[in-house]
Formats: sequence, C-alpha cells, structure tokens
Amino acid sequence: MTKNQNYGGDQIQVLEGLEAVRKRPGMYIGTTSSRGLHHLVYEIVDNAVDEALAGFCDTVNVTIHKDNSITVTDNGRGVPVDINHKTGRPAIEVVYTVLHAGGKFGGGGYKVSGGLHGVGASVVNALSENMKVIVKRDGKIHEQTYERGKITTDLTVTGECDENDTGTSVTFLPDKEIFKETLIYDFDVLKNRLREMAFLTKGLKIVLTDERTFEEIEAQKEKEKQLHGGENFSEHEDEISEPEEDVKEEISADKDSEDVRQEIFHYEGGIKEFVQYLNKAKTPAYEEVIYCEGIKDKVSVEVAFQHNDGFSDITECFANNINTPEGGMHLTGFKNALTKTFNDYAKKNKLIKDNDPALSGEDIREGLAAIISVKIENPQFEGQTKQKLGNAEARGAVDSIVTEQLTYFLEQNPSVARIICEKAILAQRAREAARKARDLTRRKNVLEGGGLPGKLADCSDKDPANCEIFIVEGDSAGGSAKKARTRTTQAILPLRGKILNVEKTRPEKALENEEIRSMITAFGTGIHGEFNIEKLRYDKIIIMTDADVDGAHIATLLLTFFYRFMPELIREGHVYLAQPPLFKIEKNKKVWYAYSDDELNSIIEEIGRDQNNKVQRYKGLGEMDADQLWETTMDPEKRILLRVDMNESSEAEVDITFSTLMGDQVEPRREFIEQNAKYAKNLDI
Repeated sequence: MTKNQNYGGDQIQVLEGLEAVRKRPGMYIGTTSSRGLHHLVYEIVDNAVDEALAGFCDTVNVTIHKDNSITVTDNGRGVPVDINHKTGRPAIEVVYTVLHAGGKFGGGGYKVSGGLHGVGASVVNALSENMKVIVKRDGKIHEQTYERGKITTDLTVTGECDENDTGTSVTFLPDKEIFKETLIYDFDVLKNRLREMAFLTKGLKIVLTDERTFEEIEAQKEKEKQLHGGENFSEHEDEISEPEEDVKEEISADKDSEDVRQEIFHYEGGIKEFVQYLNKAKTPAYEEVIYCEGIKDKVSVEVAFQHNDGFSDITECFANNINTPEGGMHLTGFKNALTKTFNDYAKKNKLIKDNDPALSGEDIREGLAAIISVKIENPQFEGQTKQKLGNAEARGAVDSIVTEQLTYFLEQNPSVARIICEKAILAQRAREAARKARDLTRRKNVLEGGGLPGKLADCSDKDPANCEIFIVEGDSAGGSAKKARTRTTQAILPLRGKILNVEKTRPEKALENEEIRSMITAFGTGIHGEFNIEKLRYDKIIIMTDADVDGAHIATLLLTFFYRFMPELIREGHVYLAQPPLFKIEKNKKVWYAYSDDELNSIIEEIGRDQNNKVQRYKGLGEMDADQLWETTMDPEKRILLRVDMNESSEAEVDITFSTLMGDQVEPRREFIEQNAKYAKNLDI
C-alpha cells in the first residue's frame, strides 16, 4: 500500500449550509453541556437587545415552556421579510439559515451590536430540533418553521396586526442529539444573565417566565439521571451554607405555592443600579456611586463604581453588552486611569508624602465594585464566545474619559476622595504586613525542612495528575480517612473545627490562622498575585464534611477561602465536595447505603418494610469505620463527588453569593435562605 493510497480528492469533505454547526457545535457555542444549552438563549436575546440599543425596542419577554423549549419575543422592528436580492430569498430565511448573514456588517442596520459574527440566529436554528419564527411587520403577521436548521414551511402570512405593532418571536427546542448531557434550563442561570442585560441597557424591560413547576423540574432531572445510568452529573457553582447564629431558623418552603415563576428586570439607572446591586450584601464606604460617561474615538464609554467595606475587588467588563470575563483593553484603560488619578490626588493633597511609595492599583481597588461598559462599532473579540476585548481604542477612550471626569469628581467631593485614599493607604500597609507574614512562613518552612504541615498525611505519588487531597472535618474523621485511604494517591489533611471566615477578616489576619496556612502550604500554589496553578500538588481537592448544618457551614467557609484567595482552583475545576451517605440499611446480613431520604425510602420499598429492617442515620463521618468510609465516600470506583463550578455564573453573581452568605449583612442572607430553602435536601438542623 502506498503512502497516499487512502487519501485522495474524495476524502475532502465539504459541509454545506448549517452542517458544519451540527458537526462541530463547540466551535460556535463553546460546549454542548449546560453552558452551551443556555448560550442558545443568549444568542436570541442578544438580537432583541441589539434592537433596543438601536432605539427600536423597549420590552423583551423570555419564556421557559414545560418541555424546556424557549420563546423570546421583542417589540422591535421585526426581522425583514422582503426579498434579499443577493440571494433571491426572503431576508428572514437568510438570517436563520445562512452563517455570517445579518444586519450587523456595516449595512446600516445597527451601529453597535453584540452579535457581530452574524451566526447567532442560524446556529440556534441548526442546534434546535425545531424552531418557529413569527414576525409582526407592516401590518402583517409572518411565520416560518424549521427543523435542525432546514426550512420546513415557506414564509407565510398568517394574519394582520396594527401597523405600529411590530416585533419578532422565536420559539426553539434544543436538539437532544446535540445536547446529550442535559436539556433542562436553569431558571436562576437565565435570571442572572437577563438581569445583567437589563442593567446594561438603561430603560429596557426584560421579563423572564418559567411555566414549569418545581415538581416538574425535579421529575425531569430524575428522568435524565436515569437515562445517564443513574450517575450524578450535577455541578454546583457554590454550596448554601448554614445561616449564621443571628438568622438561624428552620424555614419551610411551600413548593406548590408558585406554579409559575416570573422575574421582571427594568433599571432606569442602568449601570449605577448595577453597582448598587453588587454592593447589596456589603456596606458602601460612601453614599454616591461614581459615574463617568462619554464618547471618544467613536467608542461610547460608561463606568460606574463604589467602594465597600470588604477586601475583594469585583470589576465586571462588557463590550456591546457582552460580558468579557477575561477583561481586555477597556479594563486596562480603567485600571490605568484609577491608579494614576488617585495617586495624583493623594500626592497633591498631601495624603501620601513625596518619598512614600505610590499606591498600587491593588490597594486602590480593595473593596471596589465596578462596571465598565463600552459600545464600539467593530469590536475585536477572541472567538465567538467573546472572552476578551482587543480594541486598542477602547483602552484610550476609557482611560481618557475616566481620568478627566474622576479628577473633577474628586476635586468636587473631597470627603469621598479622602475616604477612598485612606482606605487604599490602609490596604497598602496591610498588604505589606501580609507579604512579611508570607516571607516569614517561607523562611520558617525552609529552616524546618520540607515545609509541609505536620498533620498532613501525604501521598507517595509525586505526579499531581494522579493525586488528590481530602480536607476532612475533625481529628476523628481524619483518623478514619487516614486508615481508609490509598496511600499512593490520596492525601489527608484534617482540620480542627470551623476555619476562619475570610469574608470578614483582613487577608493578613487570615494568614495568621494555622488551618489556612496548612492548606496554602499543602496545595503549593501560593495565593492572590503569587498564585501559580502549575505548582498545584493535587489534581483534586476534596472537601469531606459531615452531612449536617455544621458540615455545610464548614464546607462553605472553605469554599469562601478558596474563592477569595485562590479562585483559579475553582475555575479550573480542581475543587470537589465528597458525598457521604446519610443512612446505612441492614437486612439479612446485606448492607445498603442511602444518600438521601428518597433513596432510603426507595431501598426500603424494594427490600420490604418489616421488623428485620435496621436503619442507621449517620450523624457524622466519625461514626463510620475505615472500611465503610472507603466504600461509600473515598473509593474512586464507587463514590459520588460534586465538582464545584462557577462557569455558568458571572463573577458578580458568585461574589454576591459569598458576600450574602458569609458577610456582615443579615437581611440579604435571610432573603437568600427564604428564596432557596426549597432546594435544600436532607439538611439535618
């Protein structure tokens, strides 16, 4: 056989129409997991929001139907239905069946837009089992249907309407052949994204409606679980902690009280209200939200920010209403302006001396909540998922506008300026103290040799890809875990009681805590700006706590520490929650384990209810012997792990969740618990 015998012209495939999208969906929506499923909604909503940005739409309705199909309706101009003379086909067909076709390529349809690639509507169509588009335009109602991207009915006029009644309605059902992991839409994921869109589009009203009941959603999840062979595919963004002592109470939720959930988002204050939302679980350092806006080099800039009493910085960046989580030029411009302007003010007003070190950007941004939003005609994004903005003109525009307007604001508001500068100076001193504490810890580790914490039972394998570490609640459970583990690949680090709540503690104080220092040393990555994921000593960091309120609280304290000091561990998917069983069932010398009340009842129904049935409710990990702990919770072949994931939430939402649960404000925490109590299962209070 010659080298080229099986490789000729006939092996070159040409994918026509939308075949390429169905063949490689990840290229267009990033992933076919839950994240990609929700991305379909954002693509269609983006088109409606573009109509609002152009000044032709003020209301968008998004509905989740009982079968998890989605309808997005806007009152914009309506997708054009006349003939596109380049193709000889109705324009609506071109929009929904042809890649890189739309009104956003300089043809005058839109000045600014998020969906500049022209693939959103057609990609959603290609990845949907079916789609129906209804357009109200020129006094007529037009309709067309599709299946997996192909036209199934010609464009038809189905009725008449008032000439002023215009808009587009798109209904689509995601294709189960593409989205094999899940087809179930998460109301809260959509809620967070749509709220974000409303904040960024001042005056736009977005209504989200869920026609499914709580029971229907749970039944759908159970059905999917069975289809996947009973495996647990759920990935949690973060866990609900035990309420603090001042709000601890048992809250009952009537699951049948709300057959239809609905949220309405409408913000006349735009991103200023967005900043207030970010700070809702914190105490603002001053009353007014600082706001800058302007246009430079054809870039429209809006910036709003306000400091709070916390220690973390949450800055959300957007370009044409699209979140750019990796930042980009607009973020660089903002940081430059902030650092330069506050240093100039502090020196001019003798708040720092000429020979004192300048305030770093990190110092000035401590406790900052900020929104940066730019509108730009030709944005340069990295890929269709738009992670980072590359336009150099955005940096210059943001830098110039913020520098000029912030300088004026500080001169007009000296009391606010002093509060921010003094907060930054305090942060500078604390940062230096934290650096000295880290250096001291390093020197101590070098002198003592090795540097790993004494209570760590490390594994012998030195390849991080093979290794995992269990963070275990209490010495008793730690002892059982050490006996149960596989010594080559499983390390055990027991913790004494509840670690420090870093949400309420300055970073340098947190570093004085022995338990926190032990984890930092064991992981090997360092923290904050010194964090290096390549130095991580374990591929999996597994939190293993009791299945009760105290255990949930300890898990949340640990997650708060990870998120505030080394968030990349969560972003990169290295943090997990162990799932120990709640019950042990014995009958006729046979043993079963149940991880929920429902599973317990199912097992009892299967084996029969009689006096020989013995049920043990585990109150903690310490009640299990080493064999039981291995079999139920630590054996990679049998255990259930929940990976902590925040991919489907913005940094802002995750930040708010931790601030709400672990911060000083009681009322936001009470509201959170009341809203989410129905989702908590088997919580032993």
